[in-house]
Amino acid sequence: MHARPSHRSGRLSDVLGMMERANGAATAHQISGRVNRVTPAFVSVEGLSNFCSINDIVTIRSASGQSIAQVASIDQSAVNVNLISSDTSIELGDKVTLTGGSLTIAPDISWKGRVLNALGQAIDDAGPIVPGPKNVLIDSRSPPALRRQRLGRHMITGVKIIDLFTPICAGQRIGIFAGSGVGKSTLLAMLSRSSSFDIIVLALVGERSREVRDFLDDTLSLKQSSVIAVVATADETPTLRKLAPSTAMAIAEYFRDRGNQVLLIVDSITRFAHASRELALAAQEPPVARGFPPSVFSALPRLLERAGTGETGDGSITALISVLIDGDDHNDPIADSVRGILDGHIVLDRAIAAQGRFPAVDPLASISRLATKLRSEEQAQLVAQLIHLISIYEDSKDLRTLGGYKSGSNPTLDRALLLVPRIYDAMKQTPSDPIFTDVFETLLATLSGA
Repeated sequence: MHARPSHRSGRLSDVLGMMERANGAATAHQISGRVNRVTPAFVSVEGLSNFCSINDIVTIRSASGQSIAQVASIDQSAVNVNLISSDTSIELGDKVTLTGGSLTIAPDISWKGRVLNALGQAIDDAGPIVPGPKNVLIDSRSPPALRRQRLGRHMITGVKIIDLFTPICAGQRIGIFAGSGVGKSTLLAMLSRSSSFDIIVLALVGERSREVRDFLDDTLSLKQSSVIAVVATADETPTLRKLAPSTAMAIAEYFRDRGNQVLLIVDSITRFAHASRELALAAQEPPVARGFPPSVFSALPRLLERAGTGETGDGSITALISVLIDGDDHNDPIADSVRGILDGHIVLDRAIAAQGRFPAVDPLASISRLATKLRSEEQAQLVAQLIHLISIYEDSKDLRTLGGYKSGSNPTLDRALLLVPRIYDAMKQTPSDPIFTDVFETLLATLSGA
């Protein structure tokens, strides 16, 4: 494998130096091996099998520069490593040194407004980032279940249809399930405008390079100074695409532990799963569900469980996790797995978007598992009645289209025909609209003439 000389050697040295500081001083005796096989998916190394663990970091020194890689699998004769950076040429016999530790970053308050890669290095034009006082593991573990705080207060998002049908509280993890082109990114931007959060951490995973600048400059323009963005574009290695959500989560955990209310946006967890699948298949793990190996389904809860409330005295991480629905199939394995982990799901429907109703949220398919804790009894009864009317209205659509319904035959359906179009109009909203702080007041004002 030959490529141009690395232009990231300085950045990689920074990463390795940070790891050495996190793990103490560099050891006097380095453990090293040699490359004995190079494939498009992984590099095989002999001589390290008895000294390393899964996810340990190694450095590969070649004639064209230095690369870092992560241990993926170990057997008696060799270790398979996944390249984190693919800028250098790797040849048989190249020296591989065990760094001795996992990837770390050192978050700092000065990172607000910055754009980073999955290794925590600046990729914007604002100069190098300032490391914080403490190194934290990128791949850490969630707080113990019984030491976490109970979920916090109601977070007003200002998006009417969300606050009405799927209310969110501090520390909740909710998914946004959507196919392509249904308004997912626009809805994420609208949710990010809420004043309920101190800081926003954004992970863009597997996005097209063109869309990254558009999303940051246009979609999040009003909140950009409060956003820390972690970006791994579609052309980067699967290792970086898999690391990006974990890096964003580690940054969010740092601010949560400082007592901040953090909004974490991951767009999208599906591409994280795809990157995990690439790495697992390269390690010869057998697929079990539509090509996804078992390790993918263990990686998802390990990542997502890190969001939520912290221990007593800490803040919380409210997570918005977008899920791409391939072919609008809401029963694909990743969607099913994520739906079972999160505390609710918001479903965007292509048919609703085609009608020009944005956000294109389907209130019948969306649910917040914590809604009962956030609504008064009167509000809960009102929402239940609205859901009932919307259900009757949608179920009768074919009958009404064919002219098979006569007004007066069903009083409940007559009421639905009167009220539901008003409800739909009241829930329409664009990013330029003001933030609504009381959705029930807005709704009652709209329906007061009924």
